[in-house]
Amino acid sequence: MVPWGGISCCLSAAALYLLGRSTERDARCLKSIARVDQLKELAQLLDAAHKVLPLVVTVSGRVGSDEPIKCEHSGLRGVIVEKTAEQHFLKLNDAGYWIQDSALMLSMCKEVPWYLVTVSGRVGSDEPIKCEHSGLRGVIVEKTAEQHFLKLNDAGYWIQDSALMLSMCKEVPWYLDDGTGRVYVIGARGATGLALTIGSEVFEEPGSQGGTLDYLQGLKMLEIKRTERVLPTGTPLTVVGEAVKDDIGTIRIQQPHRGPFYVSHENIDQLIANLGKWARCYKYASVGFTLFGVYLLAKHAFQYVMDRRRHWELRKRVLAAAAKRTGQDNEGSDGQAEDESDTTKKDGLMPDLCVICLEQEYNSVFVPCGHMCCCMVCSSHLTNCPLCRRRIEQVVRTFRH
Repeated sequence: MVPWGGISCCLSAAALYLLGRSTERDARCLKSIARVDQLKELAQLLDAAHKVLPLVVTVSGRVGSDEPIKCEHSGLRGVIVEKTAEQHFLKLNDAGYWIQDSALMLSMCKEVPWYLVTVSGRVGSDEPIKCEHSGLRGVIVEKTAEQHFLKLNDAGYWIQDSALMLSMCKEVPWYLDDGTGRVYVIGARGATGLALTIGSEVFEEPGSQGGTLDYLQGLKMLEIKRTERVLPTGTPLTVVGEAVKDDIGTIRIQQPHRGPFYVSHENIDQLIANLGKWARCYKYASVGFTLFGVYLLAKHAFQYVMDRRRHWELRKRVLAAAAKRTGQDNEGSDGQAEDESDTTKKDGLMPDLCVICLEQEYNSVFVPCGHMCCCMVCSSHLTNCPLCRRRIEQVVRTFRH
């Protein structure tokens, strides 16, 4: 039997270890990024580092860079250059024919460096969204409608359940403002750590339509819960991402193509501390799962070895008993009478004992192999014949007189 418990524990430990490594890598990355105390300094920082920053333009524009990469063979200039070397050859297959194949020899990629920063400020927007129920104004509003009802289970009891009826999200262009400047944030919904505030929770009575039909289907409608989650204007946030400047001079923070992207209510120091704490927890949990998985695997291996050892000892005893019985049968066929054989058995010279317990006489026959070497008590615990290892389909009891 495969030890799935030990294997699953080891796989879980590997997953937790990789998660801890990823979290620790993000924490190290956050420690090394440039911190912007005032947003007006970000424009100066980007201007000073223009030699290593890509020039990000609008969708309808063209990609550019102050230091583009020149292709070796084509002479083209670009911001991302990927090189591969592939060997094509003919090989002889098993049927004796030459077939074409290829193998990758080299794969490398060069890219213009990008700039990762952390900025802090308060959320703002020129066109904020007004929440329907709470009246709050925010830049990201998420609405959900959830139907609560009672349903009849298979046992005939009413249990409470819910189903999502509506889920929608609206977002407007928004920025961070610290009083010295503005920085627009792009794609914040895909960032890690973004937590929306619950603006309102409204419970509504379900409509009267379909009540009888729902009851016949085993449903009793209770209420409709409508929830609004919002990122209000004026909320202080810390954003970690890639800083770019478009062709009209607007600075944006967006998700980097390689690196962490965080939008959090905590400051950068608290964020780094939390990431380090979670990385340690993941590593400790990984060690615990590893030890427990190794214990389960070792326990299964020990049981397997002991079972094989007991099986081998039992097989030796069975073979020895069968050899002894064969020799005694040969001696009896040379001229001993049947009554003398019975007398010998009673005297204990040739005991027909069960090869399992060695206490009672064997009195059962295995079907279909036909071997008779065990008592009924021991036969009830066997699935294979001890002599030929064939599967036992039926055990027939025998009687002697």
